[in-house]
Amino acid sequence: MNSSSRAFDVEDTARAWVEHGKFVIDGAPNGRLTGLTFAVKDIYDVAGWPTGFGNPVWLETHALPSLTSPIVESLLEAGATLKGKVITDELTYSLNGDNIHDGTPLNANAPDCVPGGSSSGSASVVSAGLVDFALGSDTGGSTRVPASYCGIWGLRTTHGSLPTVGVLPLQPSFDTLTWFATDVDVFEKVGEVLMPATQHELKELLHWDAVWDMAEPELRLGLDRVESVLSDLMAQKPFVQELLPAGRSLEDWRRAYHVASAKQSWDTHGDWISKHKPVMGQAIADRFKYASTVTDEAAQKAWTEIEAVKSRVRGLVGNSGVVVLPSSASTAPKLDADPASVDDVRMRTMRITCVAGLAGLPQISIPLRTATGKPYGVSLLGPAGSDLALLRLAKVVYARLD
Repeated sequence: MNSSSRAFDVEDTARAWVEHGKFVIDGAPNGRLTGLTFAVKDIYDVAGWPTGFGNPVWLETHALPSLTSPIVESLLEAGATLKGKVITDELTYSLNGDNIHDGTPLNANAPDCVPGGSSSGSASVVSAGLVDFALGSDTGGSTRVPASYCGIWGLRTTHGSLPTVGVLPLQPSFDTLTWFATDVDVFEKVGEVLMPATQHELKELLHWDAVWDMAEPELRLGLDRVESVLSDLMAQKPFVQELLPAGRSLEDWRRAYHVASAKQSWDTHGDWISKHKPVMGQAIADRFKYASTVTDEAAQKAWTEIEAVKSRVRGLVGNSGVVVLPSSASTAPKLDADPASVDDVRMRTMRITCVAGLAGLPQISIPLRTATGKPYGVSLLGPAGSDLALLRLAKVVYARLD
C-alpha cells in the first residue's frame, strides 16, 4: 500500500520501544481497524526501517529491509496505524522477557515482575495501554507466556497458517506469528483480518491431567473455572484422556523439542554467530552453544519422537476437541528472581507449551487473576485451523466467568 512513514517521539512509559523503531505509519482511512494502533516485535520487516532481532550486532550487520511483512501490510490496509517496533529477547530465544542490550520492558499488571518473552515488548505495550494491539511470535511459548504473565489475550496460531515472509526466523518448524490485545473485541477483529475463515464445530471437551500437573497450585482455580464454564456450554463432562503413551513423560517431549529445535536454530543462525561472535545474555549464549553441539543423529532421533507426538496429540484432539491448559507453569517471576528458580519455571512451562508446539496446534491464552490479583493465563487448545473458532469460544467463556 502507499503509506509514508515518519519518525516520532513516543512517550515510552513501558520502556519497550527499540531506539531504531520509533516511527509511525498511518493505516488506511476507511478500514475495519481504522482508529486502532499497533506495534510490532522487532523481528518484523518494515521497509526502510531496521530490524534488530534483539542484538546490536545483528542490527549492524544487516541492511535495511526493502519490503514490509505481508502481515504488517494487511493490518495497515485494514486501517490500523503502526507505531513502531518494540523489544524482543535476543534472537527470540527466551521466555523470560529480559534483554541485556535493550532492557526489560514493564509488566504493567505486575510491575515487580518480568513481562515474559520473547515477545516482551509487544506484551508490555499492550498491557500498558500504549497501543491497542501488538504483533509477536511464538516458537516455544513466546506469546502464551507473556500473555499469561501480563494478563492479556494472546494466541499461538496453527503452524503455517500465516505467512512468515519478512519475519526473522528462529526455528522455522515451530515458529508462528501471533498478536496480543487487552480488549477481546479488538483481539477478535485483528484475528478476522489476519486469519483464514474456516468452519470448525468445537464440541468435545477433553482433559489432560499430565499438563495440569505442571502448574503451580494457585493456578488451579482458574483452570477449574474455565473447564466448568466449557462443560456447561457443551452440556458434557470433560472426557479424561491419557495424553502420554506408556513409558513417556512431558519431560521426554520437552527434551525432543529441545534437541530438534536447538539444531534448527543453529542451522538457521550458526554461520552468522560463528562469523560475528555477538555478545549475548548468558542464558541465550548457552542455548546457542548447546545448539552448536547437536548432531544430525541426535536431531533425527528427536524428530522421530516429535512425529509420534504430533500424530498422538492431533489424534486425541480430532476435528472438534478442546482442551483446557495452563498457559504457563506459574505467574510471572520477580525481576530479581535467582537464575535457578527462573530456569525451573522455564522447564516446567516448556513441558506445557511444547504440546501445542510439537503438534502445530492453536492455543489461546485467556487473561485471569489469582486470589491476590496477580495476572496469569488459562488456555484453550484446539484442532489445526480452528484459530478463529477457538478465539470466539474463548470469548464466550471469558464473558461467563464469575
